[in-house]
Amino acid sequence: MSRRSFLNTAATVAGAAAMTPLLSACGDGGGQKAAANTKEGLKSALPTYVPNAQAVKPDIAPVAGGADAATDPGYLSYPASPPASVSGIPGKGGSYTAVTPLWGTNPPVGNSFFQAMNKALGVDLTIKSADGNHYDTIVPTMTAAKKLPDWITLPSWWDPNFNTGELTGTQLADLTPYLSGDNIKKYPNLAAIPTSTWQVGAWGDKLYGIPCFSTGFAIAGLVYYRQDVLESRGITGDQVKSADDLMNLGKELTDAKRGVWAFDDVWTYLYTAWGAPQKWKLDNGKLVHLFETQEFLEALDWHYRLATSGYVHPDTLAGNTDGATRFYSGKVLIQGGGTGGWNLSDHQSGVAASPNYRRGGFNSFSADGKGTTPIYMGASTSIISYLNAALKPAQIEELLAVADYLAAPYGTAEYTLVNFGVEGVHHHRVNGVPTFTDEGKKDVQAQTYPFLCAPASVMSNPGADVVTKDCAAWQAANVKTLTKPLFWGMNYTMPQPIAAAEAAKSVNDTVIDCYHGKKKVSDVQAVISAWRSGPGERLKQWMTDNVLDKYGTGQ
Repeated sequence: MSRRSFLNTAATVAGAAAMTPLLSACGDGGGQKAAANTKEGLKSALPTYVPNAQAVKPDIAPVAGGADAATDPGYLSYPASPPASVSGIPGKGGSYTAVTPLWGTNPPVGNSFFQAMNKALGVDLTIKSADGNHYDTIVPTMTAAKKLPDWITLPSWWDPNFNTGELTGTQLADLTPYLSGDNIKKYPNLAAIPTSTWQVGAWGDKLYGIPCFSTGFAIAGLVYYRQDVLESRGITGDQVKSADDLMNLGKELTDAKRGVWAFDDVWTYLYTAWGAPQKWKLDNGKLVHLFETQEFLEALDWHYRLATSGYVHPDTLAGNTDGATRFYSGKVLIQGGGTGGWNLSDHQSGVAASPNYRRGGFNSFSADGKGTTPIYMGASTSIISYLNAALKPAQIEELLAVADYLAAPYGTAEYTLVNFGVEGVHHHRVNGVPTFTDEGKKDVQAQTYPFLCAPASVMSNPGADVVTKDCAAWQAANVKTLTKPLFWGMNYTMPQPIAAAEAAKSVNDTVIDCYHGKKKVSDVQAVISAWRSGPGERLKQWMTDNVLDKYGTGQ
């Protein structure tokens, strides 16, 4: 639903970091545990996947790609009579606290929605929302004092800040005995979450995290274009099959005198078209970093030429990130962005600015025009919750039963309550679609219960079916190119100096200046040379010794 657009936007804000293997940085820089997962160890720790018999049949069925890759199902209507997926009340009267990050206004304490949820769940669950803008500093204060709530959301893009790997087994409860293998069948809705998604919350071959919003189509993003504008000029997205095609299109679309430029930034979502790895590749059994590859330099050279061609909006080159306004107004016609940008709210904003607005996405292509290149997969989710290790087994089982309720699939009675509240109080039906009342807008937050547990993601944009159809068609056309990068899903713990080396701030800052035309490729090469001889070499050696040699590549 469009209310889920926040989640995808949050993942987009995390940027390329969201696409890297999950890691946690130790603060002392000394000896540390590398809580990586092994292929064999995960087999015994991860839950069995069992499709949910109560799930509402989608209008657009998912399409499978490679291992753990699949498109999200699409829905063009909401069930008139939502089916139940949970029998009875899951809780047994326990009292618990939970903390989730919130980017917005806190719901009133003890509001009618929270009361309705506690009644349905059979527990007294007090959710305390913490400021999402400062969550990465709020949580470490709690863990340092060992005062975690019973249930807490730890978005994976902040794992280095939280030291999540080191909290597992000490402050965070081991859920392996309750959910591994067929044990999860006690919780049918949880069992319907794909096995690969549970891997995001696995550390050291044990299961700790409870996933939200799983997807088999987790990617950093794609290169979008104004489909309505291009088609009005007889241009279709599938005509772009190479970097030269894209550059030529930029020339055709740019009209600076009219205030129209072809491009915003596209680097993050395009550099792999030259065959560059997402971050690492193996060459004769040895690790090679992205910065060491010729493909990376070739991609950077093209983007430098793009920046100096006159086809990129001047505000973009100046570092102004308000690309949405430029895109809606037609001042820019091509831009990179996360998958969360393709939704109902985007459509509504676009149409408000340009009545014929329609977003499209270029399919994967290789820079030389000789086929496609891999679209690298990220983790199946980035929103993970954890239970407190101090809870007793009976309490853990009670909260897992609650999580099973929250994991009810799209369109069910439980999903409707969790996401829209009580009909007649928090929402009513408008053209068959649950639509918030004023009380619902105030009380029902997508960042409360769904941030503790949620079912697999779907595509649904009521009132804008064209968005669902377009997005589903793009995913189906590209799902076969989805590829796992090296070390996919291998949660591991890094010492802080190594994490800083991986961040390579000096290199990445210069890369940005280069694809904005402010510095040349040779300037990037000089910074990379300095990085490689010090931090880069230490990073590669650490990855080789502590991950590759001990645990393999995760492939």
